Amino acid sequence: MAGLLVESGHDDVLFVGTPDSLEARLVPEAGIAFHAVSSRGFDRGNPLTLITSGFRVLSSVASAWRLLRSYGPDVVVGFGGYVSLPIGIAAVLTKTPLVLHEQNSVPGLANKILSRWATAVGVTYENSVKHLKRAERAVVTGNPVRREILVADRSSGREALDLDPDATVVLVFGGSRGARHLNETLVRMWPRLSAEPGLQVLHVTGTIDAAAVAEAMSGALQSPSRDYRMHEYISAMGEAIAASDIVVARAGATSIAEITAIGRAAVLVPYPYATDDHQTLNARAVSAGGAAIVVPDDQLDGEALEDAVRGLVRNRAKRETMAAASAALGRRDAAARVVELIRSATALKGSKEHS
Repeated sequence: MAGLLVESGHDDVLFVGTPDSLEARLVPEAGIAFHAVSSRGFDRGNPLTLITSGFRVLSSVASAWRLLRSYGPDVVVGFGGYVSLPIGIAAVLTKTPLVLHEQNSVPGLANKILSRWATAVGVTYENSVKHLKRAERAVVTGNPVRREILVADRSSGREALDLDPDATVVLVFGGSRGARHLNETLVRMWPRLSAEPGLQVLHVTGTIDAAAVAEAMSGALQSPSRDYRMHEYISAMGEAIAASDIVVARAGATSIAEITAIGRAAVLVPYPYATDDHQTLNARAVSAGGAAIVVPDDQLDGEALEDAVRGLVRNRAKRETMAAASAALGRRDAAARVVELIRSATALKGSKEHS
C-alpha cells in the first residue's frame, strides 16, 4: 500500500512499523522510508500483560507524537496492528487527519478504538461497519492487493510453474508460514485424490513443514509425478492462484482478497485460533457470495475436505460458477479506493487550514 501511495503521486511517504517486523526489512528494500516505533499487544488470558502493555503504549504514544510533530504529515493512515494504536492516538493529539483500513470481518482492537476519531474508515466487508464507533464514516473499499495479483493470468501462471495447460489444477496453501493441519490432511487424502483423472496439485507447504511433508509424500508417491508439485514458498502467488482452478486455503483477509481479485473457486479452512474467530467470519462472507465452500478445521480429520475438493474437481460447471461469483466479490480497485479516502482527508485538512 505504501508503494501504491508513492506511485499515485504521494512523493513523501513514511512507513511506521515495529523494529523487529518483516516490514522493517521489506519497506527499505522497496525504497520507502521506514521509522521504527516499539509496540506490543497483550495476552488476553493474562491480565498482568495489560498493565505492562499499557505503560508500553504510553511510551510509544510519546515517541509517535514526537515523530508526527517533527515530520508534519498531511494524513496518517492506519491498517490495524499494534503499532497503529500509538500512531493513531498521536494523530488525534496533533490534529492530523486519520484514515483507517480494516481488512477482516471483525475489526481489531486498534481500529475499534481509533474509529471514534478517524476521518474515514475503509472496510473490506459491509458487516464490519457495525463494530465501528462512527459507522457513518465507514466506506466499503475492499482489501488492496499487490499489482502482480491484478496482472496474473492462467496461461502465463501455468507456464511459469510448469503445469499442464489442460489439467484441473488444485492449489493448496496455508499462508506465508504454511498450515500444518492442512498439510497433514492433504498428505493423508492424496492416495484417493490422485485417482482423479487429469488432476494436478500445487502444494505450497511453508518452510516450517516442508521437510516433513516431503518425507511423508515420498512414501505416498509411487514415483516422481507431475500430478503433485510441492513448493516451500512461491513468491509470485498471483501466478499460482491464476494457474489454478480450485484454491484450498486458510481464510486470512489477504488470501481471500487475492483469490477473489483473480476469481477462483475456493475451499476455505479458517484458522480456528484467530482473534475473535475472524477467519470464520471472513470465510462465511465469501461462502454467502457463492464463491467458496467452508470446511471447519475440526473437520479436517474426517472426509469433509476431500469431499469438497473432489466434488469440485468432478464438477466443472460448479467451479466455474463459483469462480464467476468470486470475481464478482473481488474488488480489483480496492487500492485506488483507499487512496481516494486518503486524498479526501488530505484535501479536507487543506480546506480547514485555509478557511
